[in-house]
Amino acid sequence: MKLLALQPGESVLDMGCGAGSIAIPLAQAGHPVIAADFSPAMLGTLDAGIEYYGLEDRITPLELAWDDDWNLVGPVAKAVDVAFASRSVTTTNLKGALAKLDRTARRRCAVTMVANSSPRYDLHLMNAIGASVTCSNGFVYAFNILIQMGALPQVTYFESPRRDTFDSLEAGVADFSRMLEHGNEDKTDRLRDYIAQHMIENPHAGEPGSKGVPQGRYMLDHIRKVRWAFIAWEPVSANRP
Repeated sequence: MKLLALQPGESVLDMGCGAGSIAIPLAQAGHPVIAADFSPAMLGTLDAGIEYYGLEDRITPLELAWDDDWNLVGPVAKAVDVAFASRSVTTTNLKGALAKLDRTARRRCAVTMVANSSPRYDLHLMNAIGASVTCSNGFVYAFNILIQMGALPQVTYFESPRRDTFDSLEAGVADFSRMLEHGNEDKTDRLRDYIAQHMIENPHAGEPGSKGVPQGRYMLDHIRKVRWAFIAWEPVSANRP
């Protein structure tokens, strides 16, 4: 939200808004928000948040996917001052998605994309047990596409910390085993040994976690960090009345 650098009262499109983790605080700060997502379930949770915080006059929910024809079901061209997608650019047509944000915004566009391995992985742990990890280059493609579109994208990198908690060694192995795919399935024993050596008491056990469920009794002795690329640019598509 800080990197968006919104001006007071500016209208925004939050594409891939999910349950409203960004749309709701933006609306509370006085910004009219079009909150779009392809998932009816997510929009249902957003609707509950809108009602809870009394933001019916600030947030307009919209069921919308990247691959939809925005000329038919999306916001009209230049509908908002700022259009962004935070960690939600999930499409096989990246150029088309960036162009859709570009056509919707009057002043600024932005996307936040992962800049190392997928958030699903603990890169520190994977390296420690000798597991292979494919890093994402989507943000590089986005930057190059924007250059080809005639934009001058600016990139800022930041990291977000994550703590994975669990109630026992076996629960931790079961949880982290989801990372052992694409040829790493034989690393389960190494994973168990690593967790056994690096699990420590969680001082916040029982408190609400990031997903709304109570935190487990144990955690690893390192913080999992996910690196993100925040890419912002001025729209290059022609302004329309």
